[in-house]
Amino acid sequence: MKVILKETIESLGIVGDEVTVANGYARNYLLPQKKAVLSTSANRNLIERVKKQLDIKDVENRTLAEAMSKKIQGVVCTISAKVSEEDRLYGSVTTRDIVDQLQAQGLEVERKMVMLSEPIKTLGSYIVPVQLHPDINPEITVKVVAEEQVA
Repeated sequence: MKVILKETIESLGIVGDEVTVANGYARNYLLPQKKAVLSTSANRNLIERVKKQLDIKDVENRTLAEAMSKKIQGVVCTISAKVSEEDRLYGSVTTRDIVDQLQAQGLEVERKMVMLSEPIKTLGSYIVPVQLHPDINPEITVKVVAEEQVA
């Protein structure tokens, strides 16, 4: 069955792509979830108009992301944590801790933007990318120090 995607689906394509999928996948998932519409000429015209609006929004979002990237690039977040004698953290430093520290510095970033592959469990300095836009990824430095060192 041919459908036109209304949103980007990683395994299929981006918004506006006309793809052929299994009938059951379209009927049971894509169409009820409103992630796609049937491929008709009326729907193609509608999707083209929506796609133009999305392109305009994307340009606006990109300029905002570039401005935010200049502020974030090179920012250092120092996070203090309780450590054992072997310099291992009792807990771990997660994206929530990083976002809280960035907000304390006046930078508004969402948790899903911080690309931390796994929680930090040892002391040290780490480079963490922040995805503001699909192709704009400034890096911040996260320094994890023992609680006694920060006073």
